[in-house]
Amino acid sequence: MTNIIQVHPDNPQIQRIEEIKLALQRGAVMLYPTDTVYAIGCDLNAKSAVEKVRKIKQLANDKPLTFLCPSLSNVSTYAFVSDTAYKIMKRLIPGPYTFLLPATKLVPRLVQNPKRKTTGIRVPNNTICLELLTALGNPIISTSAHLPTNDTEEEILAMTPEPLITRFELFDRLEKLVDVIVDTGEEPTYQVSTILDLTIEQPMMIRKGLGWEEAALWI
Repeated sequence: MTNIIQVHPDNPQIQRIEEIKLALQRGAVMLYPTDTVYAIGCDLNAKSAVEKVRKIKQLANDKPLTFLCPSLSNVSTYAFVSDTAYKIMKRLIPGPYTFLLPATKLVPRLVQNPKRKTTGIRVPNNTICLELLTALGNPIISTSAHLPTNDTEEEILAMTPEPLITRFELFDRLEKLVDVIVDTGEEPTYQVSTILDLTIEQPMMIRKGLGWEEAALWI
């Protein structure tokens, strides 16, 4: 049975964060809010949970998964960050940005693009996400709670959000698929992150989302 855990959005209760952390350590998959959309996620290093996330989203193993880190210094543990990438990221994080970067050996193969050996990383501007990251001590997978269609990768990157639904409708839709639902009492938003490709010499914006105007100033 799915465990719905109510957490204050600005001052998360320590015991609730601890409860979610312990569930993630046991391999739970959760539905949780971010600074962009509601996301489906798990501990980056919980292989069975990552596989479950892929199954929920119907993602083949060659499709990379984005994950959250708490800080820029933590990002450099999981990705090779060039001087140019560092300067851009320093200006933009924390915030609604997904950075495509070359992955280090600490990124599980199940998460990265196997051909390019790249990964997507975010540093969110969201109190609950940051508290969970600190408590868990590992990055957290973050893939939109938008359920799969027959979209191509290009269509997914450029996708427009589905019609607005309430958080209760979202919970009803996903409660049989996830183990934990983090409920802050806030309604879900449908503005996706801006995606920046920092794997190339000249960084490129490949999806306009929240904050894209600010990102455009630095690439």
